[in-house]
Amino acid sequence: MNTRLTELLQIKFPIIQGGLAYLAYSELASAVSNAGGLGQITAMSLADSKSLKSEIQKTKKLTSNPFGVNFAIGQHGRPYEDMLETAIEEGVKVISVTGGNPAPVLERLRDTGIQTLVLVSSVRQAIKAEQLGADAVMAVGQEGGGHIGKDDTGTIVLIPGVVENVSIPVIASGGIGDGKGLMAALALGAEGVEMGTRFIATKECVHAHSSYKKLVVESSELDTVVIKRTLGAPGRTLRTDFTLNILKEEGMGGTYDQIKDYISGAANQKFIYEGKSGEGFGWAGQIIGRIKDIPSVEELFNRMNTEAEAIKQRLNNLF
Repeated sequence: MNTRLTELLQIKFPIIQGGLAYLAYSELASAVSNAGGLGQITAMSLADSKSLKSEIQKTKKLTSNPFGVNFAIGQHGRPYEDMLETAIEEGVKVISVTGGNPAPVLERLRDTGIQTLVLVSSVRQAIKAEQLGADAVMAVGQEGGGHIGKDDTGTIVLIPGVVENVSIPVIASGGIGDGKGLMAALALGAEGVEMGTRFIATKECVHAHSSYKKLVVESSELDTVVIKRTLGAPGRTLRTDFTLNILKEEGMGGTYDQIKDYISGAANQKFIYEGKSGEGFGWAGQIIGRIKDIPSVEELFNRMNTEAEAIKQRLNNLF
């Protein structure tokens, strides 16, 4: 499956693993890259540059294929410059930027040979990312898990709009987790897909608690809610009593200072690491309604490829 994205990143399949805060480390990233996609390490979930260097070196030992490092730079202004230098020094092939203003990152990476991906949620943001020098944009629709755009634009509308307004490759994200989603994205003009929630429910996502994976597998597409909308940073999570309480606090006019403990990284880790659904939350997109098992990454990719081939045959027959 050859697209501009596979050529740009030197990968076999046009599938990128999302940053997945506190979960995207060497085990998962290497598995995705070994299967032919692009795995990623989440930099800002690590303690410091030394930890990032260690994680990059672990990943290098587990795969000889390209992998990336994701920088979620919108995390309340936490400095990332030292970590970015570490990624450059370690010869990382791809760096993706989510949240915040990507301009300083893209400027630093200019002429390094590192491919840059920027997450966007609107046509306007995509145009700006291209102007700043991004090599590709990842456009996320409102179905996605984790932080999404403020405009509530669905993937099927967003992707062709972005494709028609930029010349760089567009990667579709939000509500994608199988071969059907991949082929739909390609039909809309995207050059590949980014998946987050689907990779949580894989064997190699070893840091995710079994309760988290179980809830992803057993829930329907109706079992998510969007928190932090009143704070201007909407994010889609699994629907639990804990997240419903967050919504209640927001509905009562709760300020950031009043609800920060409920939406913190520590609260996120309470559930995704320890399975304590009454003390924390887990990010997840509406694709949970189509996730029914916990395969290996290789099994998932083989299945997606088979599904894509079947769709290709069906379309050939139709035409």
